[in-house]
Amino acid sequence: MTEKRRRDEPQSGHGNGSPGSDLARALKSILTVQSSIPEDAFTAQTLGESRSGTGIVIRESGLVLTIGYLITEAENVWLADAAGRVTPAHALAVDAESGFGLIQALGDLNCPAIELGRSSEAKLSDPVTVAAGGGTKPVKATIVGKHEFAGYWEYFLDEAIFTSPAHPFWGGAAALDRAGRLIGVGSLHVEQLSDQAGPRDTNMIVPIDLLAPILDDLLHLGRVNKPARPWLGVFSAENGDEIIVAGVADNGPAAEAGIRRGDVLSGVGGAEIESLGDFYRKVWSRGPAGVEIPIEIVRDGRAMAVRVRSADRSTFLKRPRLQ
Repeated sequence: MTEKRRRDEPQSGHGNGSPGSDLARALKSILTVQSSIPEDAFTAQTLGESRSGTGIVIRESGLVLTIGYLITEAENVWLADAAGRVTPAHALAVDAESGFGLIQALGDLNCPAIELGRSSEAKLSDPVTVAAGGGTKPVKATIVGKHEFAGYWEYFLDEAIFTSPAHPFWGGAAALDRAGRLIGVGSLHVEQLSDQAGPRDTNMIVPIDLLAPILDDLLHLGRVNKPARPWLGVFSAENGDEIIVAGVADNGPAAEAGIRRGDVLSGVGGAEIESLGDFYRKVWSRGPAGVEIPIEIVRDGRAMAVRVRSADRSTFLKRPRLQ
């Protein structure tokens, strides 16, 4: 006798129906996410006090996966299905390293849990469907890249997925393989250069394989059970061969150490910085949050050395409000 799947387990494996029927079922798992954030929240000015995007039902108990910035510091969260039925929800956890966020519905969603695929098996040129909530049409796309991604907000993935054409409502959108399995969650709209066609618009997709190793920790602890990475509160961008400070977080470690907008980040502990991703790796290799980071900068043509007392990013954020 086949063991009945537990109601709270994420769906995984391989679909048994036709590709069309599997995709149609997967689309029923796609919801709209809306959240409100207090005006005094740390991220309110940069990410807004009202946020909207997509969530994906991954457990029939009402567990919803989304992209974390939609619910960071959220005071209230609502989920809406394709028919417009709204269910209140709770921001359960956000993982800064992967970028994933988890939401728990506070009522019956009456939606199937999506089947999880394997992003490691996705290949260049594979067809994908990128689906968002709010009644928007899914976008038939192609995987055009699988490579590292460094974000200006101290974020780095060893291998992100890039799809084109881009979905205009990418935040939390579901990237589905041809069998309707979830292989990633939409994070950004990125313009990339193509050797054949020049610039093209793509979606950066966070691979679903990053979820399984952290899911239990997020559910039971609200965070991953390991020391936090050192956070500087610096927003940086590559400009040719240089890493330029585009801004610093108010009252963050970099601001306290005197780093300013326009500074060039040239080294960490005497080791030259080769790229934005290399900068993050060098900082994170120094130890956990709280460690002092020696950074070399260039300001107005002059080399300078600063020491930044790093912090745990989460301590600057409002905690999810218990419902």
